[in-house]
Amino acid sequence: MNDLAPLLTPEGRALLDSVRGTAPADELAVATRLRRDHPAELVSAALGQARLRQRAEAKFGAEDARRMFFTPNGVEQSTRASVAAYRAERMKSLGITSVADLCCGIGGDAIAFARAGIRVLAVDRDAPTAAAARANAEALGLAGLIDVREADVTEVDTAGFDAVFVDPARRGGRGRIFDPEAYSPPLSWAIGAALAAPHAALKIAPGVPHEAIPAEAEAEWISDGGDVKEAVLWFGTEPGAVRATLLPGPRTLLGTGLPDPQVRPVGRYLYEPDGAVVRAHLVADVAAALDGGLIDGTIAYVTADTLRPTPYATAYEITDRLPFNVKKLKALLREREVGILTVKKRGSAVEPEELRRKVLPRPQGSRAVTVFLTRVAGAPTMLIGGPATV
Repeated sequence: MNDLAPLLTPEGRALLDSVRGTAPADELAVATRLRRDHPAELVSAALGQARLRQRAEAKFGAEDARRMFFTPNGVEQSTRASVAAYRAERMKSLGITSVADLCCGIGGDAIAFARAGIRVLAVDRDAPTAAAARANAEALGLAGLIDVREADVTEVDTAGFDAVFVDPARRGGRGRIFDPEAYSPPLSWAIGAALAAPHAALKIAPGVPHEAIPAEAEAEWISDGGDVKEAVLWFGTEPGAVRATLLPGPRTLLGTGLPDPQVRPVGRYLYEPDGAVVRAHLVADVAAALDGGLIDGTIAYVTADTLRPTPYATAYEITDRLPFNVKKLKALLREREVGILTVKKRGSAVEPEELRRKVLPRPQGSRAVTVFLTRVAGAPTMLIGGPATV
């Protein structure tokens, strides 16, 4: 599956076209039929690549994914196309015309840079991965802007480029790596490379400790459709700045250094800040804009008495507040004739799906209700309500 060369031949490309969209249940029959006229290894590679392309559609969209080439790790670790496009446009706005993309993977970010008109040197030390990046540049008509090189990124001379982009590997043989110095290459090396360039962006895990962020960097957390995707350290922009960016949009909240919000009684409305806002520690900025406070000093839920529009949090109108009690919740849902139950939690050990099965084993009606399992002033609490509309 990692050797793409046979798939790049006319026979391999024809096989890829013939197996496009094959359902898992049909693979055995399709493979048996195709092996009558093609080598078994090539048929297996084509079917494997077809599976990877189907998985990649969520990140790259169907049109691109059906033309691109992937490795298993490449699908897992590559940047979502919408996030890569946002970053490329931001680089373009900084006047960047050339970038050294270090640890380029299968080329997702390089593709976005090239589509923004930026010339790219894409480097990866893994031969099959570099081959996939090269094949993708050609498949998407971007080979004129993307130069793919198989090399150790620590040995590549990036002088002459307007910027460097580093996406260190954050997975090893045992799964996800949480220690930034265990990245490949280590975060300290990436920071050194960034400081040596006019501009730089380092893609890191969104859970990075804030104390690990160097003073020279601007830190940005990015979510797409409400899901936090990554954090980026920017160099050559605004040292010390912290921002949360929400896609689609983009909408960006720039931190102002506010202290933590005050804890106050639960009001009529509860606001659930976007995950990027929470990761960036910018809940205080959202609370200030809403004239609200926290329901608990350790919980990132904002409460307020008035409903105000904000792209950085989802608003809910609270109708009931109860101490955590499964029997009381079940009785309330039956009384309200609830048929659709959404359970959210922050600061609770209860599993939402388990609670949903206990309190609403079958619909009691047609009403929809949202239950928040959380803490209020330190006490386990259930807040009940539904989405609010401005």
